[in-house]
Amino acid sequence: MQQENQKMMVSQMDRKLTSVCWDKCITGTQGRTYVKFCSGFATAGTPGSKFSSSETTCPNNCAHRFLGMSMMIAKRFLQMQ
Repeated sequence: MQQENQKMMVSQMDRKLTSVCWDKCITGTQGRTYVKFCSGFATAGTPGSKFSSSETTCPNNCAHRFLGMSMMIAKRFLQMQ
């Protein structure tokens, strides 16, 4: 049961991270339809689209900040218990 909860939490964090970083970093696309690939992000329905250099590096930096902050918050909650 605990492993199932952990998987659900990781899945929720992945969706949140993708949504936050997409909205922050990808500015040259219309709408919020997207798919996430292992090597990066691409808009659905626009094959061959290219991202600007900032749109290429920003998601990686955003993900690092998001995960770092999530870890800091989790540690703080553990200290409070």
